[in-house]
Amino acid sequence: MQAKNCTILIYKIIGMNISLEKNDAASSGILTMEVVKEDYAGQVEKSLRDLRANAVMPGFRKGHIPMGIIKKMYGKEILAEQLGKMVPDRLYGYIAENRLNILCEPLSREDEQKAIDFDTQEEFTFRFDVALRPEIKIELNKRDKLTYYQLAPAEEEVNAEIELYRSSHGSHEDLESVEDEDNGISGTLTEWENDAPKEGGRVVEYATLTPSVLANEEDKNRFIGATIGSAIVFNPHKAYGDSKMKLAELFHVEKDVADTITGDFAFEVKKINRDTPAEMNQELFDKVFGEGVVTSEEAFRDAIKAQIAAPFTSYSTTKFLMDAQPLLLKKAGDVVLADDLLKKEMLSSDESLTKEKCEEEYPAAKEDLTRRLIWNTIIRANNIVVEKADIVQLAMRETKDQFAQYGMYDVPDYLLDSFGSEMLKKKEAIHELQNRAIFMKLAAWLKEKVKLEVKEVSMDEFISLFKAKEA
Repeated sequence: MQAKNCTILIYKIIGMNISLEKNDAASSGILTMEVVKEDYAGQVEKSLRDLRANAVMPGFRKGHIPMGIIKKMYGKEILAEQLGKMVPDRLYGYIAENRLNILCEPLSREDEQKAIDFDTQEEFTFRFDVALRPEIKIELNKRDKLTYYQLAPAEEEVNAEIELYRSSHGSHEDLESVEDEDNGISGTLTEWENDAPKEGGRVVEYATLTPSVLANEEDKNRFIGATIGSAIVFNPHKAYGDSKMKLAELFHVEKDVADTITGDFAFEVKKINRDTPAEMNQELFDKVFGEGVVTSEEAFRDAIKAQIAAPFTSYSTTKFLMDAQPLLLKKAGDVVLADDLLKKEMLSSDESLTKEKCEEEYPAAKEDLTRRLIWNTIIRANNIVVEKADIVQLAMRETKDQFAQYGMYDVPDYLLDSFGSEMLKKKEAIHELQNRAIFMKLAAWLKEKVKLEVKEVSMDEFISLFKAKEA
């Protein structure tokens, strides 16, 4: 059926006619449902019989009240109840059957709805406004340019991480005396005063230090030659110079507290060790990354860089998708939405929202909806889906990245599996992982379609990029 300046789709189910009339811009339409007696009579009759079977009324045996009385007493109520169930069921059946993409719940055209007379009416007409999803086309090519900001760890970070690996995979040897300033010393620190332990003074068990980190040669030399059981008296506050962090580590306290500890201490040596870092060779590369994965010092450094940067990949992806939005909005062109219906839906879904506030908030809501429609268009057009394996893999990666944020890169697989499995037991976590997985796939699709410039930036530069976007 055709009408001027509109398109009408008709859908018939069990005698019930439903039609959709689209407006000129196809951004909205009117769903009209015509209900005739044949659509509801059978179910109404059944409900009345069920009610009669259990009804109790003086003067009649249970289940034997005349049907005419039952209809008179309950007929209108049953009919209203059946219509209340049937109309939404058939309405959404039409929407599903015709794969109708709507942006909000169908809204009843109450201004057109006549009062129903259940005493005389047998046929009913219901009309609903619907906001329709607009048709959007996104076509990208290599003339379209986007920048992907990739975090590049500073050289000192990479060097520090390499030294940690060399240390953890190096050799360990217990000594009887402190032979050089790189030997590690463990013992007990006791606050010292007048050549004796200070009464009520601070005592630190399991204190550790390495002479080489002390600020001056005089303090370093105090420990050279010390043996197990030796007690070296020194002033830690002076010995560590400006390094409040090292001082805090020595006393096992916060930096502000450590800065207030200014007296002398006696260090009783209980253990001396020498750690020899592993050589930068294939044996170390294999221990860190697996046999044959890395085969040169340059590749080892690159792998360390990637490892440090890995926990921040999600931030790079977020930034990349944010930066892509202006390009996608331009490609989408003028996206026409049923503004009046969407405002009406906003008002109906939030009773506290006034018309004035709705008008104020709608532009931002429309912009957000348009962005989501564009992303969904890309997802559908390119069959981008998230499988269970994607979620499991991402959960393992997220777990590994969480450990990496604390400098723990060499976590055993069984521990990663355990933490990852716990994450997958939470519905909220699964939902979050699904979203992140789809974002990653969207980013991967975009990278293939456009001319991509990968730009390495430091953490400070990256943070400033986000701040600039927020401003």
